[in-house]
Amino acid sequence: MSNAIDELQAIIAELKTEVEEQRAVIRQSRDRIEHMSAEVVDSNPYSRLMALQRMNIVKNYERIRDKTVAIVGVGGVGSVTADMLTRCGIGKLILFDYDKVELANMNRLFFTPDQAGLSKVEAAARTLTFINPDVRIETHNYNITTIENFDNFLNTITGGGTVAGQPVDLVLSCVDNFEARMAINAACNEKCLYWFESGVSENAVSGHIQFLRPGDTACFACAPPLVVAENIDEKTLKREGVCAASLPTTMGITAGFLVQNALKYLLNFGEVSDYLGYNALNDFFPKMTLKPNPQCDDRNCLLRQQEFQARPKPVVIKEEPSTDDEPLHASNDWGIELVAEDAPTEQEQTTSTAVGQGLRLAYEAPEKTRSVAAPAPVDDTSLEDLMAQMKSM
Repeated sequence: MSNAIDELQAIIAELKTEVEEQRAVIRQSRDRIEHMSAEVVDSNPYSRLMALQRMNIVKNYERIRDKTVAIVGVGGVGSVTADMLTRCGIGKLILFDYDKVELANMNRLFFTPDQAGLSKVEAAARTLTFINPDVRIETHNYNITTIENFDNFLNTITGGGTVAGQPVDLVLSCVDNFEARMAINAACNEKCLYWFESGVSENAVSGHIQFLRPGDTACFACAPPLVVAENIDEKTLKREGVCAASLPTTMGITAGFLVQNALKYLLNFGEVSDYLGYNALNDFFPKMTLKPNPQCDDRNCLLRQQEFQARPKPVVIKEEPSTDDEPLHASNDWGIELVAEDAPTEQEQTTSTAVGQGLRLAYEAPEKTRSVAAPAPVDDTSLEDLMAQMKSM
């Protein structure tokens, strides 16, 4: 009996030792996390984030801690977007999604098999908190397209900023259906909030991002897809036996474009793209800007357009060409011109067709020219001369 008690006490002692060792490991991990979180402080010379500030790319990177971003849809693009923003040290993230993690979601860059069955927002919050505990994570597990949930969504994005009662700094749409996009569009038009729309094609080989500024650029209802314009229920468009494809590469690239442009807007550096597409089949990146539609069906969009047009426009001062500078050579009798070696010829200039930025022609069409027959030579020889030539033969 005493031997059994001794063995039991030995086992308990070993368990206590293991527990203490695990606690020590946890404390060390917390210390490392706190050290990593402190790297965004400018006084730390090893900070990778603050290096942007030292290289004069960003004036004050620490402002990222004061920003709040709402992400709607924590799927293939949304989850990676939340991951990137968390690693950048964003102040607060608000996540919206109503779906659960499935094994089919493992073809992504974020979720893990042990999270299957959890709501996507809950699983994302656990992972993001472990990555950077300094980021405040707020989750909402509901569908924003219902009437009640839409009101909750509207109140959250207008009062859930870093400062209580203030709106979020940016809304990122990472949903996969038009109904949710239209709900986000309606909310942002009503409250005049800037937002990014993003998406990946059903065949997973192309994606895009679009920056929507109410009144300044086209809203999602200004130029809607055909299913929206004709009030078609998109649920009826699903093809039997066909599901949307998913590539972690396309999802990650699209999320990278989205976060990169979000950071440029939030920290005011670089040029934010109004629309940036990606075609993986030929690595084609089209860019464009869509202007608002004066006949948009969204009344708030029309109101935002009127407000934008009423704003005072910046005055552009054009410099008049100076008349004091005389040309180096006042006369050019021989018509000599200096032309760069790579300058297009006159023929190339006339045959080339101007296309938008980011677009190119597959081939140059040959110039169509009319063929004009050369006039027949006129013979002025008289009849007498011709007869004299024949006699001499």
